[in-house]
Amino acid sequence: MTTIASVRDVSREYQQGPHTIRALNGVDLDVEQGDFMALMGPSGSGKSTLLNLLGGLDLPTGGEVTIEGHGLSTLTEKALSELRRDRLGFIFQSYNLIPVLTAFENAEFVLMLQGKSPAERKATVMKTLAEVGLEGLENRRPNELSGGQQQRVAVARAIAGRPALVLADEPTANLDSKTGNALIELMQQLNREHGITFIFATHDPKVMEAATRVVELVDGDIASDHRKG
Repeated sequence: MTTIASVRDVSREYQQGPHTIRALNGVDLDVEQGDFMALMGPSGSGKSTLLNLLGGLDLPTGGEVTIEGHGLSTLTEKALSELRRDRLGFIFQSYNLIPVLTAFENAEFVLMLQGKSPAERKATVMKTLAEVGLEGLENRRPNELSGGQQQRVAVARAIAGRPALVLADEPTANLDSKTGNALIELMQQLNREHGITFIFATHDPKVMEAATRVVELVDGDIASDHRKG
């Protein structure tokens, strides 16, 4: 198995007034290519903190996070931004779409940052929007789409640049169960057909059921790590 990401003895502390809050306690984790992993645990267990550290959106207080052999704390801000742009995709609970851009333009955004040609961008985005079931909705802005459709645009944006790893923070939380289930099935398909690795921070039992690997966090520690099958 190819290890895409590794977390070694990672801790993260925050200051809240005079108090030090320890969100993670020396966590170790290897993420393998093709994992469809759910991070579960109660609020405050550290799962969103771990997701943010894996995405280079935050840096640990101690230990090291490595993505495809690159230690994130050793990278310059420019190199870290390029790694996030080229190798990581992000899906957020609140969609985080740019409201003035169409579905096509939102999905195209990362490709523009990567310097792809207009022809290459168009071909990739149209193919990706079709893959996520949004064919014919390319020119709609977020306020003209349902919540499920907006989240599909967010998935398209996350995968358009063909990242190695997609990090999803509660991606089904704002969706009804039918729409959420359809989104999970879509991401399973992308995982199987394109080999994209997914990590979810989630409370959703359906995501945990679909996951091929479930990592449980309790009070900043990994309590269990179960790979199915």
